Parts: sequence; C-alpha cells; structure tokens
Amino acid sequence: QQRNSMPLLTIYNRQISWTPLLVLGYLFYLLLGAMVFQLLEKQAESHFRDQFQLEKLKFLQNYTCLDRQALEQFVQVLMEAWEKGVNPEGNPTNPSNWDFSNSFYFAGTVVTTIGYGNLSPSTVAGQIFCVFYALFGVPLNLAFLNQLGKGLNAHLITLERWVQKPGRAQVVQTLAVAIFLTTGTLLFLVFPPLVFSYVEGWSYGEGFYFTFITLSTIGFGDYVVGTNPNKHYIPLYRSLTAIWIVFGLAWLALVFNVGADLMEKFLQLKWHKPDLSLTEGATTKLEDEPEQPRIHIPS
Repeated sequence: QQRNSMPLLTIYNRQISWTPLLVLGYLFYLLLGAMVFQLLEKQAESHFRDQFQLEKLKFLQNYTCLDRQALEQFVQVLMEAWEKGVNPEGNPTNPSNWDFSNSFYFAGTVVTTIGYGNLSPSTVAGQIFCVFYALFGVPLNLAFLNQLGKGLNAHLITLERWVQKPGRAQVVQTLAVAIFLTTGTLLFLVFPPLVFSYVEGWSYGEGFYFTFITLSTIGFGDYVVGTNPNKHYIPLYRSLTAIWIVFGLAWLALVFNVGADLMEKFLQLKWHKPDLSLTEGATTKLEDEPEQPRIHIPS
C-alpha cells in the first residue's frame, strides 16, 4: 500500500489533509493577534503621542530661547544616543555598557537569539565580529540546550523506571511531569520576577512580563535588567541573570515541545461516528522528524 506523503486526518471515514487546516489556523491566529493588539494598544499610543506633543509645547513655552527646530534636533540627538546604547538619563559617570559583566550578558543575548535591541555594536569591527560570533554561537547554543534538555528528560525517564508495578507507572509518569512543570514554573517564572521587582523597581507584572519575553527569546527590549543609571548594581548581577536565562531557555523549550506534541496529537485524532469502524490504514502518520528532547506525555 502506497504511503501518502501528506499527513492525513480521518473524519467520518474520509481522509483529508490537515496541513491546509494548520496553515489556515496559523494565519487566523496571526490575524486574531493583530486585531487584539490593535484594539488594546492603538488608543493608548495615540494618547501618549498627544501627551508627548503637549509636553514639547510646554517646554517651548517655558524656554522661549529655543524654537521648535532646535528642540526637534535635540530630540533626535537623544534618540541616536539611545540607539547607540547610551542612556540619556543620569550623568557622564554612568558605568560603561561594555564592561565585562555587560559584555558577557550581551554575548548571551546574541547566541540565544534574544536580541533585546537596546545595545548593539557600533564599530564596524564589532559588527563583523558579532556576525561570525553568532554564526558559530547560535548552533553551539542550540546543541548545548539540546543536550541540557536531554539531561532533564533523562531524569524523568529514570523516575519512571523506579516504578515496578505497571499500575503505578501512569501515576508516577503524570506526577513526574507535574513536578517538572511546577518546579520549573516556580524557579524560572514565579520567583525571578520578585528579584527583578526588588532590584529594578518594577512591578511584579512587569517583572513577569520581562521574564517570559526573555525566556521565550522574543526579547522586545522594552524591559532590560541592569540599565537604570540611578541604581547601583553588583558586578555579577547581569552575569547571574545570563546564567538564569540559559537554564530557563532549556526548561521553557521543553515546555514548548510538550505543547507542540499535544497539538500534533490533537491534529492526528480520528473523529468518527460512534457505530462505525475504520478500515486499516485509513490514516498515515507524520513523516519522521529529527529527534527532539521532549517530555513523555501520558496518553
């Protein structure tokens, strides 16, 4: 029997390819996100824009020696400084963005592809080095996270082997996954925002937002640790944060793999009428994919 290369879904004894459904679902999800973000953010953006223009008018009224063109030029200078990684706040004695601790943190954001965008090389030599550093560093980081994920997965498999009676295997398997998810959530998503809130002066919600955006490698750059010029940070603060990011990336990658596994299994379900039996070979399995470190999900 010839095997179809397209993954199929059986509904009422009829085979259909779920790949177009997945594509449509993906596009629908993007459109839904665009609509919700527009609804939530556009009005707030308009309010902040009007407020900023009002502040500029007040500034010109208070300092009559300046005209609008001079103010716009100064704003442009501030924007260029920010783009170069120089915080306009504070004074010239602010710590360098390129001391060893900050450079170590930046190197971590490069190989993990987080790329906050608040800091980047400004010299040609630095930009060229960054390209080749990422070229070799990103695969190295993926291999490291893959091996770390396999190690975490191996501990779960070892826990399952402790169980001798078949009746207990399912319970311990489920318990192992629950412990893994709960412990990781506490270590990487719940407790770190408390630290960031205390050190950075953020609210817990802002700290949680930064935590997830960072570990998911989205990395908008609107919140970055260790950048407030009015605060004194210990030298190892950002380096320790970089180490937390690495282990958090490995954990969240496994969680995402679990979610992908569940979605794939859902898409391969066989829906049929209660009293009808399906013929053998009605559906085909997904083509083999490269092995990824994943948690075993109880069926």
